[in-house]
Amino acid sequence: MPDWLAALLITLLKAVLLTLALLTTFAYMTLVERRLLARMQLRPGPNRVGPMGLLQPAADAIKSIFKEDVNVTLADKLVYTLAPIIAIGMALSAFGGLPGGPANSLFGEDPWVYNLNTGVLALLALTSMGVYGIFLGGWASGSKYPILGGLRSSAQMISYELGMGLSILGLLMLVGTTSFQGIVGWQAQYGWLIVFQSLGFALFLISSFAETNRTPFDLPEAEQEIVAGYLTEYSAIKWALFQMAEYVNMITASAVMATLFFGGWKGPQFLNGLIPGISDWPLIWLVAKIAFFLFLFIWVRATLPRLRYDQLMRFGWKLLLPLALANTMVTAAFLAFRGQGSLWFLAVLSLAGLVALLIMSDRVRPLWNTPTIRREDDTATALVRRPAGGD
Repeated sequence: MPDWLAALLITLLKAVLLTLALLTTFAYMTLVERRLLARMQLRPGPNRVGPMGLLQPAADAIKSIFKEDVNVTLADKLVYTLAPIIAIGMALSAFGGLPGGPANSLFGEDPWVYNLNTGVLALLALTSMGVYGIFLGGWASGSKYPILGGLRSSAQMISYELGMGLSILGLLMLVGTTSFQGIVGWQAQYGWLIVFQSLGFALFLISSFAETNRTPFDLPEAEQEIVAGYLTEYSAIKWALFQMAEYVNMITASAVMATLFFGGWKGPQFLNGLIPGISDWPLIWLVAKIAFFLFLFIWVRATLPRLRYDQLMRFGWKLLLPLALANTMVTAAFLAFRGQGSLWFLAVLSLAGLVALLIMSDRVRPLWNTPTIRREDDTATALVRRPAGGD
């Protein structure tokens, strides 16, 4: 067998296995989320289908597959069908470039599907393509409510993509590469980037909630908003594909945060003194960090209320974007003028910025939560109201 054909088959096999792993994780994340939300809200969760409710994801999958797929008369059939496929396709493709361990550590093969020197940029581009699935799904539905929901959702995701990109620009300048392997290697040498870019991490975390449509930024699918947003006319397996895309994006966002700020697949180095080589075990540490962030997504959903749409947009443009730009400028200035200065000075600056933001949260809240003052119309106040019962 030619080497190129063997490499192609191995890459396809890794892609298929990764897809199955992500879809299985999605299925049981729905169960885990419902059980954790039930525990946090003091109510019972799914516990009837199978032992301890473990077969609930299978029941939900069967229901989605065999449920009637409603045909919308005025929909653009081709685009209406392609939209959820684009959403789930981009979500699955984005995860493939994240390294799960050192080279040749997965039964002699590399623990990633593809390796690009522009890994971070490629991932941001793929996740940005998910916006097309949402907008096209709303436009192709042939109804005014989905298209309004699609427009609002697209505006939200594009707005927060700007803040997300700027929040990691300082990190990329500090590391000097956009390769995920290079970023993990830099952290193994100097320490986790959460230490030197704590403000950037906080901004990236907030942007990740908005990009994945999770509470408190889940307006694209909020029933209290424009019906159900871009999903209004979708049902059965097409609706399930959009749900899959959301959860897979959530898993991808967790993996990206673990890779960029928490050492990726590498574990704490001090544990090597207890068990030699434990910090370099492939997949184990990355999976553990992903699980932590997935729990954080669920915890926030159970805790925070949903923002209004105007609050959401003001928060992104008036607070998150300027802070991300300021973090980039501070990092650039430090790198330009530090000379022989230690990286710990940058760590102190970043942490001081995050602490100052938390302390001044009450002062900056009017930026996105300005109270509306209603004034009575002068003409209305000038009217003489007749008392009840006549003259």
